Amino acid sequence: MQPQDAIFMARALELARQGLGRTSPNPTVGAVIVRDGQVVGEGYHQKAGTPHAEIHALRAAGEKARGATLYVTLEPCCHYGRTPPCTEAIIAAGIKRVVAAMADPNPRVAGGGFRALSQAGIEVETGLLADEARRLNEAFIKYITTGRPWVTLKMALTLDGKIATRTGAARWITGPAARQRAHELRDIHDAILVGIGTVLADDPELTTRLPDGRGRDAIRVILDSHLRLPLSARVVNLQSEAPTLVVTTPSAPAAARENLAARGVEVLVLPEEDGRVAWQPLLAELARRQVTSILVEGGAEVNATALAAGIVDKVVAFIAPKIFGGREAPAPVGGLGVADPATAWKLEKLAVERCGEDIMLSGYLLKRGEEPCLPG
Repeated sequence: MQPQDAIFMARALELARQGLGRTSPNPTVGAVIVRDGQVVGEGYHQKAGTPHAEIHALRAAGEKARGATLYVTLEPCCHYGRTPPCTEAIIAAGIKRVVAAMADPNPRVAGGGFRALSQAGIEVETGLLADEARRLNEAFIKYITTGRPWVTLKMALTLDGKIATRTGAARWITGPAARQRAHELRDIHDAILVGIGTVLADDPELTTRLPDGRGRDAIRVILDSHLRLPLSARVVNLQSEAPTLVVTTPSAPAAARENLAARGVEVLVLPEEDGRVAWQPLLAELARRQVTSILVEGGAEVNATALAAGIVDKVVAFIAPKIFGGREAPAPVGGLGVADPATAWKLEKLAVERCGEDIMLSGYLLKRGEEPCLPG
C-alpha cells in the first residue's frame, strides 16, 4: 500500500454512502480513479439496475483512466446481471492497479473479480479500510450470505427507561435533532416494521421526513395478528410510493382482509407462533421480496419477541435526559424478560453520538452463546 491510498479509499467510502438506501438489493459502492496523484474520475452506485460505481468513475475519467489506479469499496463484479461485468470495463480502460476495500461476499463474485483483473495483468490489493466497508454494507452482507434481511431495533426512551408516560403519552420523548436522526435511519432501510399496538396508540404515518423534502419512504410492515387495523389509519390512506404490507395469521377475519384489500393494502397471511405472526417465515418472505434491511420501531411486545427470536442484529437507542417515573409507564422491551442478569441480551462495538440534548447509543447484538468480538 502507498501512503495516499487511505485518503483516496476514504473518499470512495464517502461517495458510497450517498447510495445508502437506494441500491437494494445491490450493495452500495464508491469508486475513485487517480492518476499521477490527482483524482481524474469518481462515482458511486446510485440504484439497482443502473451503472455501477466503477462505470461512473471510468466514464468521468475517460482516457485519463489508462495507467491509473482505481480505488473501490467492494470487489468489482465479474458476472452478467442487469449490467455487464465491471471487470471487463476496467480491463478495457487500461487501469493499471486496483485497490479494493473488501471482497464481494456474493457467491457469484467471491474473489472472481480479483482473479479476472490479476489474469489481465492488473495489480490488485485488498483490505484497506475493510472494517469501514463492511459496516457500510452490513445489510447486503447478511442478505447475500444468509438469505435473511438485516434487522435494526430502534427505540427512544427516557433516562429511567420509559417509552411513554403512565397515560400512554409518548410525543415527544426526544428532541428535533434525535428525531431527524431517526428519520435518517428510516431513509436507509428497505422496510419499517411496527406492531398494531403502535398504530392504534399513535396512528403514525411511518414515512421519512427530512429537510428540503429529502428522504425515501420505506415499505411499511404492520404486524396485526387479528386484523384490528382501522380503515381510517394513516398507513392505510397514505399517498406514498412505498406500499403498506399488513401481516396477519390464518385466524384473522376474512372480511377484514377483504376490506383492506379493497383499499389497496396487501394483506399477507403467515404462520403463527403463540398467537403472533412467526418471525422466521416473515423474514423469509421479505427476503424473497428483496428486502435486505428492516428497521423495527415496535412497542414493548414486538421488541421483546424480536429479541427472543434472535433476529435482531443491531440496536439503536435514543436516550433523552428526562425522567417519567411511574410503575405503569411502559419500558421498551416487554415480555417475561430474563431471570438471570448473566443471560441478558448484550451489545458490543458500541458507538455514542450526541443528538442535540439527547444521546444516540448503538451497538451490535451479541448472539447468545457467542463470545464478544475482540476490539478492532
